Amino acid sequence: MAQVQLIMPKMGESIFEATILNWIKKPGDKIEQDESVLEVATDKVDTEVPSTHAGILTEILAKEGEIVKVGVPIAIITTDVAAGAAAPQPTTSTPAKSNGATEHSLQEAAVAHSNGAPQALSFKDSKRFYSPLVKNIAREENITVAELETISGSGNEGRVTKKDVLEYVQTRKVGGTTVQPVKHAVPAGSTPTPKVQASINAGDEIIEMDRMRKMIAERMVDSKRIAPHVTSFVEADVTNVVQWRGKVKSDFQKREGDVLTFTPIFIEAVVLAIKDYPMINIQVDGDRIVKKKDINIGMAVALPSGNLIVPVIKNADQFSLGGLTKIVNDLARRARDGKLKPDELAGGTFTISNVGSFGNVMGTPIIVQPQVGIIALGAIVKKPAVLELPSGDVIAIRHKMFLSHSYDHRVVDGALGGMMVRRVADYLEKFDINRSI
Repeated sequence: MAQVQLIMPKMGESIFEATILNWIKKPGDKIEQDESVLEVATDKVDTEVPSTHAGILTEILAKEGEIVKVGVPIAIITTDVAAGAAAPQPTTSTPAKSNGATEHSLQEAAVAHSNGAPQALSFKDSKRFYSPLVKNIAREENITVAELETISGSGNEGRVTKKDVLEYVQTRKVGGTTVQPVKHAVPAGSTPTPKVQASINAGDEIIEMDRMRKMIAERMVDSKRIAPHVTSFVEADVTNVVQWRGKVKSDFQKREGDVLTFTPIFIEAVVLAIKDYPMINIQVDGDRIVKKKDINIGMAVALPSGNLIVPVIKNADQFSLGGLTKIVNDLARRARDGKLKPDELAGGTFTISNVGSFGNVMGTPIIVQPQVGIIALGAIVKKPAVLELPSGDVIAIRHKMFLSHSYDHRVVDGALGGMMVRRVADYLEKFDINRSI
């Protein structure tokens, strides 16, 4: 018999910690190798953590609601493998052997706390919503949840922002006292905007937001507060696209086993337009503009729960149309099944949202920070249109759709924002009806 540590795994290049959501297995439960043991949440996605060994779950080292760094032990598993033959464990700051693992972990935690090292915080009983960034700052500065509850938030509906926490940290360092900071966001002599209470009547149903909906709400409010949104609209004649897809989709599905939707065609047109206007593929970093080398396209996917998630196609300019079709279908399928990896939701440089899939003719989407642009694609509708032919003008039935481009007016002016979405429409209108896939 041997004991091994279950380590918080690395879940992506940009993921350094995760929150324990739920232990699927309990102490004493038998588990198989690669069987899911617990659910964790990162800033990007909720995911399950599989067991690295088969055996009995002996002890849980991290409670639900705790934030745990990658590489830290979270459980002890007793296996049937002899200690000398146990599989090697990932390198961490804790010893690989599990004899006295629980006591050792607790001792380390106590020493870390006495040295002022970051501690895991549990927000399970808190009635306030804190963004992942605020939680991370609190952990790094050893601010307790009780302290956070006393901070007056300057954000929407009194939410605590990064600025609020940093001001609190500075105030706490002066004289070592926890005096509330002065909120510069509120003009002198005025009072913060009070929270508007909903009107609740008999028979109304109260639905608590789930974690993902709270995160979406926070990010949408932040985006509108950070970036002045401007939206430009164009109408595109996509008759060639519709006719070409109708001609090839059946053979493509038989040959590749995948459905050919409009989304990869739209993504291809957006990528081509970004190449023509690379200053739309940027991000804002304070007073600096970061011009991104890679073209990573995020695509909004509606989940069965009603929430929205945005998986990212990395280096979208390096895929053929057939390749884009496969990756779009794969990401959309796994997004709806909750099987995306955290890294597949990170690193986007521009986003599209196909509101036409809901029957909407147009939309004004909110920018995904820190990007500066997002395009909404409306429903394709048959319309009478005037065509200019050598023999004269004629009226014909054409397939039309609206494209709307929301962009950050701090760094993208109307000319660039308007020309970019116009260029996307041009690529769709000039689509080669004789191309192969």
